[in-house]
Amino acid sequence: MVYVKWVFIATFWLLVAAFLHYTLPQHDIARITDTYEKRIDPGENRWFWAQADVGTDGTVPNRDVFFIQTRQEDGDVMVYRNEDTGWGWPPYFKFDTSNLQAEAADLRSTADNPQWAVIKHYGWRNEFMTIFPNAISVRPVDTPDVRIIPWLNIIILVTLFALFWAIRVRWNRFWARRVDPALARVGDKIDEKRYGIK
Repeated sequence: MVYVKWVFIATFWLLVAAFLHYTLPQHDIARITDTYEKRIDPGENRWFWAQADVGTDGTVPNRDVFFIQTRQEDGDVMVYRNEDTGWGWPPYFKFDTSNLQAEAADLRSTADNPQWAVIKHYGWRNEFMTIFPNAISVRPVDTPDVRIIPWLNIIILVTLFALFWAIRVRWNRFWARRVDPALARVGDKIDEKRYGIK
């Protein structure tokens, strides 16, 4: 029974960590090699695609999606989708997909004359499931060695930890003041009936 409890706790925290890793913004430094638009028919992976752009008819089963192709300093390739998040989840309130695509296209460069860019994104890249991280913003930098401090992530994680700690402390106090004494009284009554104690 103890193992079941720990498996449940570990699974819960693993799901929380995966949710935060997918949702919180991340930064990649890369060279933009190309931008393009492609018709997408979301299937079983539809959870990993944003809804249709704000202001368009979202009832059609397929739609055009912008993509940004990049190459990182170590030679790895990364492809990002570029979709509005609108008023949905995650709450980035991104409505400027077309503008971002134009900015990304303007930053295209070659290996001979690289222009490095910081691509802020959320999500994962998985070739097997055909899912792509969603680019939120792009900005030029002079060198791929730029240090980026994720202030938003730090603030969100500290706030979540403080909230969790506050709830845990209050729960423990409630349990010690209300539940433990009630359980003790019930145990005393059971003992009185069992052993005839008055």
